[in-house]
Amino acid sequence: MTATVDARFLDAFHALPDGTHTGRYQTRRYVWSKSTFNTGKSWKLVAEELGGPDYISLNLYALASGTRLYPCEMPAAKVIAFVRGLIIEDQ
Repeated sequence: MTATVDARFLDAFHALPDGTHTGRYQTRRYVWSKSTFNTGKSWKLVAEELGGPDYISLNLYALASGTRLYPCEMPAAKVIAFVRGLIIEDQ
């Protein structure tokens, strides 16, 4: 399922540095990785809850028709909330 995204999501997403990091979302800790591809026109973010079952995965594409979000087997609302609420612990 594809979703369009707003400026608030894009600002939060692009503020996340590439690489593997730890962070907090709500009361849980995650290890997460962000990668940039295609000369900055596509991105992947994967996060796994430390000591728990939660998993986040998304692909984001900057297309001529606009930026598109492709969550991986989960609702777009879940990945949008995660990206907006993630607090980086290390950089």
